Amino acid sequence: MRALLQTVGLAVAWPGQPPVLSGLDLALGPGERVGLVGPNGSGKSTLLLSLAGVLPAAAGAVHLGGAPVRAGVFNPAVGLVFQHAEDQLFCPTLADDVAFGPRNLGLAGAALEARVAEALTVCGLSELGERPVHRLSGGEKRRACIAGVLAMRPRLMLLDEPSAALDLRSRRRLIRLLAGLDQTLMVASHDLDLILELCPRVILIDAGRIRADGPAREILGDAALMAAHGQEVPPALARSRVAGWPRERAIAGGAA
Repeated sequence: MRALLQTVGLAVAWPGQPPVLSGLDLALGPGERVGLVGPNGSGKSTLLLSLAGVLPAAAGAVHLGGAPVRAGVFNPAVGLVFQHAEDQLFCPTLADDVAFGPRNLGLAGAALEARVAEALTVCGLSELGERPVHRLSGGEKRRACIAGVLAMRPRLMLLDEPSAALDLRSRRRLIRLLAGLDQTLMVASHDLDLILELCPRVILIDAGRIRADGPAREILGDAALMAAHGQEVPPALARSRVAGWPRERAIAGGAA
């Protein structure tokens, strides 16, 4: 299967600073859900910004569908959901915010209204279109950000700490939403239980390099590997080992 996203020898640096990322080779297939984990400062957010074309590559390249991703050039095929909803929501109402992207792609009238309604429905926000964005709850804001990205029908979605500061109910709703999407997903998070449940594959980065890439349960369950890179075995996986194989099989099957 041909990769949807591919990086070759990718290095990324902030202006005037040494590279945060260096020598990254990775590939994501269509429809894959990949977790991106690592300690603070390892380069997770920087990688997402580079894949989205926000930060230029200092070396190497990023390709999406075989075409280069060029920094500073808007690419609706890539959607980035920021860690803080307030950095992404800026229009007076939720419907206005979701409409912003497709409107700037040239949609208008009934086509634009249908695109907004579709995104709001997928994200469970159909009844809140006219609500001011500042009056949305934390979970609603997170789903509003996702709706704004989905309205542009991207092929790849990049999410930075999507479950941060969410209560248990909002977090569970978010997981169900993301699990039901058809897009290729890369999810950067310290919520390792979310990664374990949502992403069959995990990439572990530390000090700007990929340290492991493979099945989520193998990587997240390797206590020595995780400890070496400032991580711990996620609680759900640790509990399954204590409780025995029935619980382990339940988690593998996607149970909460």
